[in-house]
Amino acid sequence: MSVCRPARRGVACLLLSASWAHAHTSQQRASNAEIQIVVRSDNGPIAQAQVIVSGITTQTDAEGRTTLRVVPGPVDITVVKEGFNPVTISATATLGQSQVIPVTLERQTAIEEHVTVSATRTDKRIEDQPMRVEVLDAEEIEEKQLMTPGDIVMMLNEMGGLRVQATSPSLGAASVRVQGMRGRYTRFLSDGLPLFGTDVGGLGLLQIPPTDLAQVEVIKGVASALYGAGALGGVVDLISRRPAKEPAREALVNRTSRGGTDATLFAAQPFTECWSGTLLVGGHWQQRNDVDDDGWADLAGYSRAIVRPRVFWSDGTGRSLFATGGAMWEQRHGGTMASAVLTPTGAPYPESLDTTRFDGGVVAQVPVAGRYVLTARMSATAKDEDYIRGDVRERDRQDTFFAELAVRGTAPRQTWVGGVAFERSTLDPRDEPRFAYQYNVPGLFLQDDIEVQRWLTLSLSGRLDVHSAFGTFISPRFSAVARGGAWTSRVSIGSGFFAPTALTEETQAAGLARLTVKAPLKAERGRSGSFDITRVQGPVTLTATLFRYEVHDPAVVDRAMYRLATLAEPTINMGIETVATIRRAPFTVTGTYAYVHSDEGVGADRADIPLTPRHSAGIVGMWENEQRGRIGLETYFTGVQRLEDNPHRSQSQPYVLFGGLVERRFGRVRLFVNAENLGGVRQTRFDPLVRPFQAADGRWTVDAWAPLDGRVINGGMRVAF
Repeated sequence: MSVCRPARRGVACLLLSASWAHAHTSQQRASNAEIQIVVRSDNGPIAQAQVIVSGITTQTDAEGRTTLRVVPGPVDITVVKEGFNPVTISATATLGQSQVIPVTLERQTAIEEHVTVSATRTDKRIEDQPMRVEVLDAEEIEEKQLMTPGDIVMMLNEMGGLRVQATSPSLGAASVRVQGMRGRYTRFLSDGLPLFGTDVGGLGLLQIPPTDLAQVEVIKGVASALYGAGALGGVVDLISRRPAKEPAREALVNRTSRGGTDATLFAAQPFTECWSGTLLVGGHWQQRNDVDDDGWADLAGYSRAIVRPRVFWSDGTGRSLFATGGAMWEQRHGGTMASAVLTPTGAPYPESLDTTRFDGGVVAQVPVAGRYVLTARMSATAKDEDYIRGDVRERDRQDTFFAELAVRGTAPRQTWVGGVAFERSTLDPRDEPRFAYQYNVPGLFLQDDIEVQRWLTLSLSGRLDVHSAFGTFISPRFSAVARGGAWTSRVSIGSGFFAPTALTEETQAAGLARLTVKAPLKAERGRSGSFDITRVQGPVTLTATLFRYEVHDPAVVDRAMYRLATLAEPTINMGIETVATIRRAPFTVTGTYAYVHSDEGVGADRADIPLTPRHSAGIVGMWENEQRGRIGLETYFTGVQRLEDNPHRSQSQPYVLFGGLVERRFGRVRLFVNAENLGGVRQTRFDPLVRPFQAADGRWTVDAWAPLDGRVINGGMRVAF
C-alpha cells in the first residue's frame, strides 16, 4: 500500500478519489436503464408536472419531458399536476436502451378543479381540505331534481353514507341518518345559516325544493367543533345558486302517476354591477293514496306553497352581502280514508298537519387590513305546527335565533378562523306545556389549518359552548390530509355534545301527548373517528372510509312503554363505506357500498338500532350530452333491518329497487320521464301497514321499512327563458 507524503498527499488522494468516482459512475450508468417521460394533455405538453419513479421526484421541462435512470425491470411511474387527474402507469426499463414513455393527463372534472367549500369556514378548494367534505354538484342536483322536484329526499338518499329514513308512514315524515346515526344528530344549514331551525327531522326535508341549489356539502362525523350542539352525526350545508352576468329564468312542471304535481319557477337577475338577486316560487300538491286498498292512506296528501327571494351585493374588492328570506305553507293529511272505518274501536283515525314557517338571514363579509376577512352571520326562524292524530290535537311553535361574528386570516402555510356565536332555540307546545324549553348557547370557536409539508396539511379546531340548561362543553376536532402521487388519505377525530329534547324520530310520528320522561335527561356526549383513503387512476376514483361513533348518555324512546330515558350505556356505530366512480365523457358510473353495525341498549339487551340496515349498496349510470339530453339507470339494495314494536315481524326483508331517467332537450325546452321502483317493491306486499291493535304511543301503523307507494312514474317539462 502506498502512502501519500504530507506535501502531496491531499492532491494525490483527491485524484485517486476522482478516478474511483468516475469509474463507479460509469459502472452505475452501464448497469442502469434510461427512460424519458413525456407528459401531455389534449392541449399540448405539460410543464412542471411532478414525475415520481422509485421514490425519486422530478419535474418536466417546458416541453413536458424529464429523463431518469432506473434499475432495469418493472417500474411504476406516477405523474401529478394540479388541475389534472393523477396517473400511474407501469413500464419495463431495459438495460442499455433509452426509452420514451408518453403519459397523457386528463383535466379534472369541475368538482375537483374549481369547487371551494364553505362548510369548514376556510373557503378552501375541496381537495385541500384536511376535513373530508363530500360535495354534490349542480349537475347531480339537476338530475335528482327531475326525480323529485318538490323535496331533497331523493338527492340526499343517493349520497354515499346517507340514508333518508321514513319516520311517519301516515304523514310521510323522514329524517337523514349519517352513517347510521339517528336523524336528530344531523345539522342542516342553508348557506351556513340554520334557516330550517334546529329540528329538521320530521317533515323538514320534504319541504325543501332543490330547484335553487347549486351545491350540497356534507361533513360526516361529530362536528360540534364547527357548529356546536346538534352536529353529532354531521353537517349538511345547502348552497344556493348565484346569479350570473346574464339573466336566467327556468320553469318546471312535473306530474306523477300517484297524483302528485310540482310547479316551480326560478329567476336570477343582475340589477347593477354590484347588485343581483334570485327568486324561487313553488307549488306542490299530492293526492292521498290508498295503494293496497286497505282503507289506510299509504301516501299522505298535501298542498304546499314556497317563496324564497335572495339578494346579493359585491363591489369586487372582497366586500359582499347576502340576504335571504323564505315562507312556506303546507297542509298535509293521512290516516284512514274518508269512507273507511278501519280501527278495532270502530272509529276512523284521521291524521293531519298544518305547517307555517318564516325565516330570514344575512351574511356580510369585509376585508380588514388586507390580511383578514371579517364575516358576520345572523338568521331567525319561526315555525308553527298544528297536528291532529285521531281525537288528539297538538299545537306547537319553534323559534330559532342565530348570530355569529368571525375573522379569518392567513399566514405562510396557515389559514385560521376564530369567532363568537350565539344561538337560541325554543319550543312552545301549547297543548303539552311540560315539554317546553328555551335554550341559550353562547360560544367561542377557533380553527387553524396548517400546511406542514406540501403533502401534509393539518386542521385543529375547538369550540367552547355554555349551554343554559346543560352547562359548559369543550368540543375539539383534529383532521389531517396526506397526498402522495395518486393517493389521498384523511383522518379525523372529534368530540361534541347534543342537547336532548322531547323531539325525536318517534315523537315526530306519534306526538307528545302519551310520552313520559324517566328522570331529567342528560346532555348527550359523542365522539367519532374516521379514516379514508382515495386512489385516482385515470378516469377511476376509489374511496374507502372506516368510521366509528360513540354517543354517551343517549336519550332513547322505549316504544313498548312510550317512555323517553337516558341509557346508561353508549350507542355505538361503526362500519365501512366505499365509493367508486368512473368518469369518461359522456358516461359516468358510480357504485357505493356501506356496512353499518350500530347497537344500543344495556347489557344483554343491546341490539341493532331499529331501521338501520347493516348492508346497503347502489350503482348509478348516466350518459349525458349537453345538447341532446341524458339517460340514467340506477339500482339500490337495502339489507335486513331490525324492527321495533312490529307485531308482524322482528326483522325486515331485504329488497332491491331499480329505476331509470330519460331527458331530451329541444333548444330551451327539456322533456323528462323518470321511473322509480320499477319492480314495484312495496312493504304492504309482505305485511299489513296497519297494526291489529293500537300501540302504546297511540299509533295504528308499524314503521316504514320499505317503500309504501310502489312503482311511481313521473314526467314533465323544464323551460329556460
